Amino acid sequence: MKKISMFAMAGIMSAGAAFAGFQPNEPAKTAGGFVGGSETIVTVKQVKEMRDDVPVIVQGNIVQRMGDEKYLFEDSTGSITVEIDNKDWRGQTVTPSDTVKLYGEVDAGLFKTEIDVDYVEKM
Repeated sequence: MKKISMFAMAGIMSAGAAFAGFQPNEPAKTAGGFVGGSETIVTVKQVKEMRDDVPVIVQGNIVQRMGDEKYLFEDSTGSITVEIDNKDWRGQTVTPSDTVKLYGEVDAGLFKTEIDVDYVEKM
């Protein structure tokens, strides 16, 4: 019986130690990442030569709506279809004269390459 009591006490003490760092009144902290350096902006021409699912950042103008969540994006090297979900606008209104950065990944299909946008940044 004495051994069971000792195991129970050890379990209670280790559980208490495991929760010792929990502070319910502190705001949640998000994990950070690398800060500094520069972003690598690629051109539409470069995107069209990339493989599927490669993360990209492009800068230029959204010039036309082409359908449900599909838009025509242009930079100095050409144009490409981009898919931007409604949530990815993040409340921003963009016109064809606005310069934007699009963060997303290449969607390389058999006949057509597009960009699946994760985030729109109005410049």
